[in-house]
Amino acid sequence: MAEPLPVAIDPHPLLDLGVLELDAPPTPETPAWLAALLRRTAPAPLAADDGVRAAVRDLLRHGGFKPTGRAKPSSEYLLRAEAEGTLQPIHPLVDLGNAVSLHSGLPISVVDRGRLLPPLRVGLAGPGARYVFNAAGQEIDVAGLLCLHDAQGPCANAVKDAQRTKLGPGTTRVLVLVWGTQALPGRCAAALAWLRGLAPRLAGRA
Repeated sequence: MAEPLPVAIDPHPLLDLGVLELDAPPTPETPAWLAALLRRTAPAPLAADDGVRAAVRDLLRHGGFKPTGRAKPSSEYLLRAEAEGTLQPIHPLVDLGNAVSLHSGLPISVVDRGRLLPPLRVGLAGPGARYVFNAAGQEIDVAGLLCLHDAQGPCANAVKDAQRTKLGPGTTRVLVLVWGTQALPGRCAAALAWLRGLAPRLAGRA
């Protein structure tokens, strides 16, 4: 097993970041138990509410970013997609992050470890920072937003992760980031613990 990549974290008055590395499961198919967790009615140790939503938005606003419209937190997109019946399995590790995010209300990034170029740092993106976030070539302006940075620049955050670090057929290991806030004490740790507890089931070890 590869040694975890170190992630430096810039000082921030609100950020409560959870970091975890996971190996890709032996099969690319999402198991039924995990697909079932992509529903708000599924039993879960955490539940999102308006207070969590507001606290997450406050976290992202701190650097001057405006988490509204198409730039709202990914956890809010998941809630809307679930309500509309469009939240479907994508990849077991992405679905694992999505399930925990859906129920906890905290945005979660799942990126391909092999596509990251160290050193890694989490901090506010600078003026003019932007990147392509989907296969269609659309870009997001991430200036003032907390982001994971590698040697090529910002590549993941609580809104949209970069296309260049997304999972693909060759993914063997991922880096997971839980974007928690100190305004919600213990929630990030609980979400990370739940995610860590579910992960072995993907490998058939639990």
